[in-house]
This record gives sequence, C-alpha cells and structure tokens, in this order.
Amino acid sequence: MIVWRRWIFPLLLVVVIGACAAALVKIAFFPDRAESMVSPEATITDPIVAVERGSVVNALSLTGNVARDEIFAVRSEIDGTVTAVHVSEGAAVSAGQKLFTIRQEDPRKDIDVLAPEAGDVSEIALVKGQPTSVGTEIFSLTPARYHLLATVDPVQLYRLVNAPTEGTVTITGGPAPFACTGVRVQVTAEGTASVRCAIPAGQTVFAGLPATMDLALGQVEDALVIPVTAVQGGAGSGNVWVDAADGAEPEERAVKLGVNDGTIVEVTEGLEEGESIRQFVPGFVAPVEEFCYEVSPGVEQCDSGMSW
Repeated sequence: MIVWRRWIFPLLLVVVIGACAAALVKIAFFPDRAESMVSPEATITDPIVAVERGSVVNALSLTGNVARDEIFAVRSEIDGTVTAVHVSEGAAVSAGQKLFTIRQEDPRKDIDVLAPEAGDVSEIALVKGQPTSVGTEIFSLTPARYHLLATVDPVQLYRLVNAPTEGTVTITGGPAPFACTGVRVQVTAEGTASVRCAIPAGQTVFAGLPATMDLALGQVEDALVIPVTAVQGGAGSGNVWVDAADGAEPEERAVKLGVNDGTIVEVTEGLEEGESIRQFVPGFVAPVEEFCYEVSPGVEQCDSGMSW
C-alpha cells in the first residue's frame, strides 16, 4: 500500500496532466484542417407589395372651436349733418334697425342709416350735430354670425385641394350634427393652417365650444391602389419603383394619382394590376415597430427592432 501511495499514484497524476497539456497545445496551435470555416452572412431585402384593386375613402375629421365672426367697420355713404343718434355703445341691434339720422343738404332731406345685419355696435364715431362725409368710418359692427375654425396639419393640405364647400359639424354636448357651408382653407404667413366654415344662422351655438368638422373629400371603388409609402410625391403625380423580379435594379416609373386617404392612394395611370413595386421609396426609413413591456411594477421598457 505504501508503494502505491508513494510511487504509482504520483506517476499516474503526472501522466494525466501531461496528456491534458498536450491536448490543449494541439487545439490551440494545430487545428484540424478538415474543419469547415463558417463566416457570418446577412442579406437585406426591400419589401415588395403587389398592385391590387381596392376602395379608397378620403375623409378628414378636424377638431376646432366655434368662434364669432370678426368685427368690421361701417363707412358713411352720405354727406350731411347728424341730427340724431339712436343707439349706444355696445348695443345689440337687428338687421335694418335705425342707427343714425343724417340731414342731407342737396337735395335737402333726412336719411336714416340702418344696421346692415344683426350684431353688436361699437366704436361709434358720430354725435348729434357732427358733419359726416362719404367714406368716413361711423361705427363698427360685430356680426351675430358664427363659424367653426379647425386646425389642420400642413402635411394634410394636399388632401384638401378641391375640397367640398360643405362639411358636417358635431358640437360636443350640443345638437345633432349639422351642415356648415363655405368651407375654405386658410394658411397664415407663419405656415399655420386651418379650415373654416360658416355655421347656419338658425343654429344656436356659443363662442368657444369645441367641435369637429368632417369633410368627405372623395371616394373610389374597385381602383388600383398602392401604399403612400411607395410613392415619391403624392399630389396628383409621383414616382414608384417597379420590381424587376430577376435581381436587377428596380425601374423608376412615373404614375398619376387619384384619391388618397393618407395610407393608400389610387393609381389612375402608370401601373397594371399584379405588378410588384417597392413598398418604400429608396432612402425612406420604414416605420419601426416598438414593443413595450413591464420590467417592474410601474416601470415600462420599450425595445424596437430594425426595419429596412
């Protein structure tokens, strides 16, 4: 037993350690040449969509507020002298109500100045005994008319080209939806865009009420449609990239466009049903889908993948 413990076991341990060291040297410095070399590979492909038939409804819903029409100045159309003032500052008047009496000298007669429409009189510039002449501002009138003013993103302005003159207004907590007329687009010098329409005179409304304006801008059935992301341009005409299907570079092609709902657009000329096109314009960054999950109570983390 002493011989095993003193000589044999130590020799076996030396042999095992030597074999392990030799194996490590072989793996590190003398690899097997028969092993295949693997290199990472990746390919990036552009998404392709087919030109197909579908329906497009171009309807736009805008949010805004009810507002009273703007104040305007009324000018005298008579030369003469004021003999009577029949209203006071801030008075509410009806259409055709007598406001002033002016005595005209040639021919000599008294003429009544009437309110052109219902509203509130302000900035009265005449007093009894005062002379007045044609073109002089004699008072201001805030009409008893209302309109809806809705904001719109400038990017939507092309959709409003050839917009209808009538829309549908829905007032929060108010009456049933009703038609408003005279729809028009307004763009300020600073680039702020809005859409305005006139509220009917018989409709009871109040300034400041929140409301929505719905506009039916166009509709087509059984038309050739493609995603708007595939089009360079978009207002009446644009370019798309038709897939060659044989690995060659896609063909850039001009197309004519029709109704657009902001997601898909009608193609009226330039493409045939069944053709394949690039889903995104070259250089366009496709939207990246974001995935959110809760990592701890009240703490959320969001990750996004890469889209090409």
